[in-house]
Amino acid sequence: MINNDILRRIRFVFDYQNAKMIKIFAKVKHEVSQEQLIDLLKKEAEEGYQPCNDKIMCLFLDGLIIEKRGLKEGAEIPEPVSQINNNLIFKKLRVALEMREDDIISTLALADFNMSKSELGALFRKPGHKHFKECGDQVLRNFLAGLSLKHRGK
Repeated sequence: MINNDILRRIRFVFDYQNAKMIKIFAKVKHEVSQEQLIDLLKKEAEEGYQPCNDKIMCLFLDGLIIEKRGLKEGAEIPEPVSQINNNLIFKKLRVALEMREDDIISTLALADFNMSKSELGALFRKPGHKHFKECGDQVLRNFLAGLSLKHRGK
């Protein structure tokens, strides 16, 4: 999935206004102006569209984790990774929302997407592990759709 789409979907799920999105970026000491945020939230075909690179996406997700859970005592703000994939996005969302396997499976089921615990566990393994599986766009899209149904209703 395109990072801009993910950013828009997360904003919709939690009904965040621009000011709230800017505050989430501020949690990781990253300054984003209202104009930059608006350009990040535009669709590709719209004038002024600015692609959301992996670093910005990682900063937002780390800010979301801090917003939802707080920063662990004695911990520092994590350095953003330069490359992010669906597995890492999914993992960061799971951490931010404090979701367990059953919570994720029920959220996916809201979007009429079924997944077993072993299939789900494979998405959260380290790359290189013999049971690691890449998270496809369909899984992430359905998870975000399920979150939308869970938090906003039909």
